[in-house]
Amino acid sequence: MFVPQGLAQFIKVNVTLENGEPVFIYTDANGQQCPGDVTITQAGTVTYLLNDQTGKGLKFVGVGFVTPFDEIVDAVTISSDGMLVQLVDLDKTPGNTKFQFVLSNTTNTLLVLSPDPEITNRPQN
Repeated sequence: MFVPQGLAQFIKVNVTLENGEPVFIYTDANGQQCPGDVTITQAGTVTYLLNDQTGKGLKFVGVGFVTPFDEIVDAVTISSDGMLVQLVDLDKTPGNTKFQFVLSNTTNTLLVLSPDPEITNRPQN
């Protein structure tokens, strides 16, 4: 998914259960399925909205990065109700970074990890 100049991007994180296992499907603002990856060409914010269809009370509690110091994503915020994650990207550093959403649930104390979407920075000079 390509983020145009000056616009915030919204992606819905739909989570269902198949045979008791969480399945993550990402959809864009038009409801079309997408990989959850985003390409950034200007400073902006990517907002992920949780759509929990599991009945397990899922909430965002964090975002984990394998390379947290690569300066691709500059900040992460999570709404107080755990339904929104915002990634702030100032688009100063070219490259890619992968991350996973960390979710809690009301069934037990274990945490759920999402498949890893990716942010790609392509600064335009």
